[in-house]
Amino acid sequence: MTARWRPVLAPAVHLRYDRVRGTDLLLLPERVVVLKGSAGDVLRLCNGEREVPDIVAELARRHPGAPVADEVPAFLGRIRAEGWLR
Repeated sequence: MTARWRPVLAPAVHLRYDRVRGTDLLLLPERVVVLKGSAGDVLRLCNGEREVPDIVAELARRHPGAPVADEVPAFLGRIRAEGWLR
């Protein structure tokens, strides 16, 4: 994964908050993915304007002491491999 990558949700993927379940969802064609933990917060920062290091820095600021430097790039890589981020 390049540091210059500015992740954004793929055109057919939508992030929504489900009030009934109390969690974030990724809505895909013919599929719904229930997100756990702070995955929705991470994906909300993926707007095509921020590079991965900027996303990590913002999350580190919001969650001091959390292992965002290791976990967030790996998470984004997995989501990208699924085709949900471009």
